[in-house]
Amino acid sequence: MIDETKNPWKTLKSEVKYDNPWIKITESKTVNADGGDGIYGVVHYKNIAIGIIPLDENNNTWLVGQYRYPLKQYSWEICEGGGLYNDDVIDSAKRELKEELGIEAKQWTKLLDMHLSNSVSDEVGVIYIAKDLSYYTPEPEEGEVLQIKKLPINEVYKMVMAGEITDSLSVSGILKTKILIDKGEI
Repeated sequence: MIDETKNPWKTLKSEVKYDNPWIKITESKTVNADGGDGIYGVVHYKNIAIGIIPLDENNNTWLVGQYRYPLKQYSWEICEGGGLYNDDVIDSAKRELKEELGIEAKQWTKLLDMHLSNSVSDEVGVIYIAKDLSYYTPEPEEGEVLQIKKLPINEVYKMVMAGEITDSLSVSGILKTKILIDKGEI
């Protein structure tokens, strides 16, 4: 029986290989979980990944489209952004919703917490559902060129199932939202 509370890895030496305002990459010489010599690279994220699924009274939501440099392709996603660890996450979510979609919400419900790629990073994500919405003009950050689509959540769910939406926060959030709506819990 494996003791799930005990870390089987031993770190012998760690060295920061890259550091910028958003990420830090560390390479560690290790004794791996099997007892052999190993090497491990970890990407540390300096912000929390935040996703927001605004829902109007008819269960319509909004997607944000933008070109994603690392993928070298266009991506349709839920409203997303980052929040500093020392900031209140809900305040960061409210800021992102207003910036990207021009929406404010009176009702906020945490949908889920998640690890986005736990084999190589410590990136943490949180997703909220926002309801009781008011609409304003979007004010995206400098450098963001965004396209916005308003769609029924059932259509967005179909996009996930067809592989048209692949972003991890978006897929997780949309699938859980669809299940909760179908169960009558949202």
